[in-house]
Amino acid sequence: MIKVVFDFKNMSDNHFKFTNSLVGLPAFFILFLWIIYWVQIRFDFDFYQNGIYPRDFSGLQGVVFSPFIHENLNHLYNNSIPLIVLFPALQFFYPKQALGVIGYGILFSGLITWFIGRENYHIGASGLIYVLVSFIFFKGIQTRYYRLVALSFAVVLLYGGMIWYVFPDVDQNISWEGHLAGFITGFSMSLLYKVPQYAKPIVYDWQRPDFDPAQDPFMKHFDENGNFINTEVPEAESEIILSYFNSDIPVNYIMTKPKAEDKSL
Repeated sequence: MIKVVFDFKNMSDNHFKFTNSLVGLPAFFILFLWIIYWVQIRFDFDFYQNGIYPRDFSGLQGVVFSPFIHENLNHLYNNSIPLIVLFPALQFFYPKQALGVIGYGILFSGLITWFIGRENYHIGASGLIYVLVSFIFFKGIQTRYYRLVALSFAVVLLYGGMIWYVFPDVDQNISWEGHLAGFITGFSMSLLYKVPQYAKPIVYDWQRPDFDPAQDPFMKHFDENGNFINTEVPEAESEIILSYFNSDIPVNYIMTKPKAEDKSL
């Protein structure tokens, strides 16, 4: 009989641990965005000029500052909601890569935007959002680990429609260049960052590393090449042997009866 066994010790789910940072860091990051916007409207600061201005040396400052600057409340709100979902997901499923993806994602997506963008100020955290969506999706597919693949599909379900906003002329009021830069950056980082080889759950006995086919009752019926071997059955235990000849190779079906019980006292 084949037993179903889940070997939790060998599974890599223990890499996924809940920590306070899963709530604290995303909350702090998003709160920081709202504080900057509040300072901007409260004291009438013009932070737009600190955004990315392509191919201008002074516009390079926006590579660092642009994700924290937003045009209006609607712009900030639309960027905050995806970050609430994607930031913790990245931290939970890719804890060792999370800070690198955030930091380098902001840097390289900003630099690409600086190279390819239109001559206008590019602001907002949407480039970072595209980094997260792209990285989580492609990295999950690359690992082939069922939990991370499921996460990739969930990201597609929630944010798959965002792909249209990496193309020009969809909406002239948005920075499609920043979206495209974020998408490219996330994909590139998914190729560069390595994650552990996640072990598949052990379902059957023959998947275990210490499995010995010679000791398994079922495997004894097959040779090393997988060919069926007719085993000898004592006549006392055999009731009937039927041969099946619909193919060139005869297969014997053996029906056995239990040994007679000794009823003597």
